[in-house]
This record gives sequence, structure tokens and C-alpha cells, in this order.
Amino acid sequence: MYRKFFKRLIDIICALLAVLVFSPLYILVALLVRIKLGSPILFKQERPGLNEKIFKLYKFRTMTDSRDESGNLLSDEIRMTSFGRLLRATSLDELPEAFNILKGDMSVVGPRPLLPEYLPYYNEMEKHRHDVRPGLTGLAQINGRIEISWEERFYYDLEYLKGITFISDCKIIVLTCWKAFVKHEGVGQTGEAPESLHIIRQEQSQKIEYKA
Repeated sequence: MYRKFFKRLIDIICALLAVLVFSPLYILVALLVRIKLGSPILFKQERPGLNEKIFKLYKFRTMTDSRDESGNLLSDEIRMTSFGRLLRATSLDELPEAFNILKGDMSVVGPRPLLPEYLPYYNEMEKHRHDVRPGLTGLAQINGRIEISWEERFYYDLEYLKGITFISDCKIIVLTCWKAFVKHEGVGQTGEAPESLHIIRQEQSQKIEYKA
């Protein structure tokens, strides 16, 4: 009942409240990004959502557009500024994702949206993580975020799908706030995991072929 009828309504209410309550913060961060990093203010990246439908994820940009003599973007380490690190460390760069929630691309709680190029590497069970809208936070995020392996992350994503309730979502939100703002765990990190999923799966496939 909650998953089918009320979860989306609560998402809309929470996202609207966030935008209204923190509107001065949105404006302040947007101005600082424009001054310190230039335009565009928002970083947009395609991610797969519900039923693997591709949408554009919104974040405040945290890097410059510095390029080499050939016009190629420099490495992330060079383009990342101290201001950008601050945005990530405080998770302020993720504020625009509230608009993804309002649009229906995302939910407050659910599996985090990963990169589209990872889609071919999911097994049949892992594909079910797209049976629900991706979330701003999720069960994997309160159990280690990117410090855990891909297998552990997918395990938590699938475990979440087994019992989506109002109480479980509230617990995840409270624990996310506790870890991010009180214990400062799992914030300010970049990347999707210690190693990209396609590299892991290719190595596993090569080992299977070798054994065969």
C-alpha cells in the first residue's frame, strides 16, 4: 500500500519542503558556484532510473572546465577546487536532486542511480534494483556507501526492495542524516566505487572463461 500509493506523495511533499525551506541556501550556493566555478551552475549527467529509463541527474557543479592545450578536460584532481571539495564534503552539491524527485525521476529513498554504462554488467537479480525509483539515499548508503564492494551494495539494494515501508524509509533517512551531519561518515567522497563495475565484471568473466 505504502509503496504503491503513498511513497510518491511523501516524496513530493519532502522535496517541496526542502526547496521551500532551503531556498536561501539554494540561491547562495548557486551564486557561489557561478562566481567561483563559472557557468553552467548545474552539473547534469544521464543516469538510469525506474525501469532503466534514462534521466538527467542534477547537481551543483564542483569542478572547473580547465583544459589542456588540445582542448581536452584536465583530470578530476586538477579541476576539483577547495570550494568544490567543500560542496561534496557537506553534500550541498546534491541539493538540486530535489528537483529530480519532484519530476518523478527519483525518490527520497531507494537504490542510488549509477552510470548507464554499468547496465550491461548487472546479473538478472541485480537488474531488479530498477524496479523502483532511484533514491537520494538508500540502504547501501547507511551501510558503507562506496567503501563496500559491488556485491554488498547490490545486496543492500535488493534487501531494500523486499520490505519497503514508511518506517523503513524513515529509519534510512534518520541514519543518513546522523552519519552525514553528526558522524561525518561517507561524505566528501568521489566516484561510484573503489573500482568500476565493468572492470570487476570483465575480470570475473575472464576468470570463468579461463577455468572453463
